[in-house]
Parts: sequence; structure tokens; C-alpha cells
Amino acid sequence: MQRTADLLAYPAAKDRIDLAEGDHPVFWVTIDTEEDFDWGAPFARTGYRLDSVPALADCQRYFERAGVCPIYLVDWPIVADDRALAILGPAQAAGHCDIGAQLHPWVTPPHDEEVNERNSYTGNLPLALQRAKMTALRDAIRDRFGTAPTVYRAGRYGLGGETATMLAELGFRCDTSVRSAFDYRAGQGPDYRKAPLHPWRLETPAGPLVEVPVTTVFAGLLGRAGPALYRGAARVGRRAGAGLARLGLVERIALTPEGIPADRACRAIDVAIARRLPILTFSFHSPSLQPGNTPYVRTDRDLANFYRWWDVVLAHLDRRGVRPAGTADILARCAR
Repeated sequence: MQRTADLLAYPAAKDRIDLAEGDHPVFWVTIDTEEDFDWGAPFARTGYRLDSVPALADCQRYFERAGVCPIYLVDWPIVADDRALAILGPAQAAGHCDIGAQLHPWVTPPHDEEVNERNSYTGNLPLALQRAKMTALRDAIRDRFGTAPTVYRAGRYGLGGETATMLAELGFRCDTSVRSAFDYRAGQGPDYRKAPLHPWRLETPAGPLVEVPVTTVFAGLLGRAGPALYRGAARVGRRAGAGLARLGLVERIALTPEGIPADRACRAIDVAIARRLPILTFSFHSPSLQPGNTPYVRTDRDLANFYRWWDVVLAHLDRRGVRPAGTADILARCAR
């Protein structure tokens, strides 16, 4: 049976990437590196800010000291910003970080679509326009940073049925847009509630591609049955899911410092290890590096707690033998 080229059609068992016997999982830090904008306001092509860009320097210094090589998934406004290039370019050249692509369609040329919530998911756009925007972003990153990106994340996790083939045609080798256990249908986006946590391989008409999902696990006494229970609770309402978590039965935990306390993240790491996930994908948004841009970091104290979160989580990863990996390491593991 030929493997599907649709990232929204989940893989057969033979295409899943499992942890090799005797091997240990690794983790990588993926950063949605983007403009500052009001998350509660309508989408707009203009009016955004780039005030958080200088904070990338502190972020990069922190991860260098920690021995972590993060990947900055940069979007169009970031690529165009000379300060971002001055901070991230030398770090990339020295091998201390990687640069990937993140596509926010509403600020990426060509601007041929109406700006609205539905069209904020790239996969909803006409195929020719999707390809044009992906090509423009890839070329801009190549021209500014000197290397074409090989890792892609759709802004708002907005994959489409043809995304995998287009990515392979444009030279990408890895997608990390699937956000397992989340449902974006309310805004006309994808439904990832049944998406696997393990990475998997796809064979597209343009060549191979690997999907490395953003990691979200279900903890609790009934964690193994978590996805089904959580979906059932969601049909009742948000309070039902919160009730399951309070009772210690089922709790959905994403590996992110945004809204997830460090002790819960450590619990999720333990669950991921127990379930033999080969790659743990952490993620956050770069505007959270400066107070006032996101709901997660409003004050200087919040920012201090943001970095303290990483202190706790990185120490726990080290104790559990989960080592950091850069993009080349991730791709090599997936190739095996």
C-alpha cells in the first residue's frame, strides 16, 4: 500500500517512527518567531509591531548556556527585520541555532486573499496561492540567512491536504505543524484530536517528508484513555474537561511554557518517556519573550517565571536522560 501524502490523513503503523530498542528520546525547542499583534483582534496585514525582536538575543543566550540548539521558525515580518537577522544570523552561522519557516498567510505576499479567520489557515487558501506564499517565504529566508529552510510550521497549525507535496517540492524535509489532541474547527481550521504523537514518514510525489508533531500528552489515572475521554468531555463543555483534570483522571498537557506550569510539564515528560516517544517537541511564541504581547507573559515577573520554567524543565529532562537535539539530529533520527 502506498503511503499517503496528506498530513491530515494519519499514517499506517509501518510509517510511524518509534524509539529504537536501547535508545533514549531526545527533545528539541521550536520557537514560533513572529510579529507582535493582538491575539484577540481581527487579523490584519498591517498594524503589527516588532518590539519583541531584541528579546531574541536574551533567549538565544539562555539556550546557548543551557546547551540547547533551538530552531526559530521565522515568518515574513521577522525575516524582513534587520535586528532579527543581526541576532539570529551569527548564531545560526556558529551552529548555535537553526532557522526554519513559519507561514502567517495574512502578512506574507502575495496578498491576493481576503483577510479573515478562515484564510488565516494557509491550508484553506487556493493551492496556487499557498504555493506562492510558501515559495516567497522560503526564498526570503534563503536570501537573508544564506540557507534555505528545511523545517516548516504552518501558522495557527493550518495544514491542508496538499501541504506535504508542496513542502517536498520546495525542498522542505520536515513539517512540525500537527498539534496532537487539539481541534481548530471552530475557526475553520484542522482537527488534530486523533493525530499521532509519534513522528511519521510520508512519501509524496515530490519525495519524502517527515512529520514531527508538537507534543501533547494525556496524564492522570485514565491517561491511556485520555484522547477518547477528552473528546467526550469536550462535547459536554470546557468545564467537563477541567473537571476531569481536577479529579486527577485525565489532563491534557502540552510541552510549552505558555500556560503550563513546570510541574505539569515535568509530569508530561514522564508520560512521554513511558510511552516511548522518540522525540519531544517543545514550542512557544517569540512575543512571549517580552512582557505585554501574549496572555502568558504580561509582566517582568511573568518573564522571570518563563525562564525559571525552562530551568526546572531542562533539569528534569537531564535527570531523565532526554538530551537536546538540533535539526540535523532530528532529521537523522527520522531517517533511521
